[in-house]
Amino acid sequence: MGLKAHGGDIYSYINENSGKPIDFSASINPLGLPKGVKKVLKSSVNQFAAYPDVNCTKLKKALSEYENINPDCISLGNGAADIIFHLVYALKPQKALLLAPTFSEYELALKNVDCMINYHALFPENNFMVKEDLLSKIEGMDILFICNPNNPTGMVTDIELLKRIAEKSKETGCLLVIDECFVDFMENSLRYSFKSFLNEYENIIILKAFTKIFAMAGLRLGYCLSSNKELLKRINTANQPWSVSVPAQLAGVEALKDQNYISKTLKNTTKERHYLTNQLQKMSICVFESYSNFILFRINEGIDLYSELYKKGIIIRKCENFKGLDSGYYRIAIKNHADNTKFIHAIKEILK
Repeated sequence: MGLKAHGGDIYSYINENSGKPIDFSASINPLGLPKGVKKVLKSSVNQFAAYPDVNCTKLKKALSEYENINPDCISLGNGAADIIFHLVYALKPQKALLLAPTFSEYELALKNVDCMINYHALFPENNFMVKEDLLSKIEGMDILFICNPNNPTGMVTDIELLKRIAEKSKETGCLLVIDECFVDFMENSLRYSFKSFLNEYENIIILKAFTKIFAMAGLRLGYCLSSNKELLKRINTANQPWSVSVPAQLAGVEALKDQNYISKTLKNTTKERHYLTNQLQKMSICVFESYSNFILFRINEGIDLYSELYKKGIIIRKCENFKGLDSGYYRIAIKNHADNTKFIHAIKEILK
């Protein structure tokens, strides 16, 4: 039951205990796989014996329509993390700029190519918001990752500031990677996405995934968008040919058809985020503003909340291995109301 590098490790719990936990550690859509995806996977089992389409032709076409972008500007992979690693392996940047705290896979991938990393601290008194001072850190960098909304904080970067960051990166020859894996959980997500400005910049890559929004973490499917087709080709050369499986491609095409699923997701996320935030604040817990399907909070009582909830069959995400956070910080996913109610009841019992 040691500190996990990521959320979603239900397997250790199952091996150590009887039964399955309620997993708040991985920010997966609680609606589960869309019905159409389940149906197509069940009906297409006989196709799994064949090699996948290396060009992901049908999926690229579906994504092109969904994202309103040219198919040649799309590259697919075995999850967003897979693309992060292949991007770094292909480009081998010498100097990188990362937010702190942010998603740990950027750092891990960069260290694997011996890249020097500079960290830009985000502060709790500002709700971990990216500020103008980041602009002065970009010059001399080969690559900059911005997770928007940021993981694990849930805070979004203002689009006007993001434009200035993009301009500064363009001027100084820095590749800007904008991770939008959680943007689809936001109401009016197009207001916060950088996608509509993509054609103006050849130094920008946007990362996205089916993992969280469509609850397809086990199927592993991610993609990136860029107007720089040569850059996408370089990334693809660092990847193996069949990185996107037959079931993942079929599931991806089907998932993109279900707009009602997205509407239900947004409704549940907004409602339950407010519920969890209000309930935690009533217990005098410091909750940070979030725009996504997870919440970061801090407990000052010196309680090992992870261990106490683990005993009650609930797993949350310890955040002390995020640079800039300590053992008092925890992240929880937004789940369905029944699970969220159980979580709040469990914390009340622990803190009483």
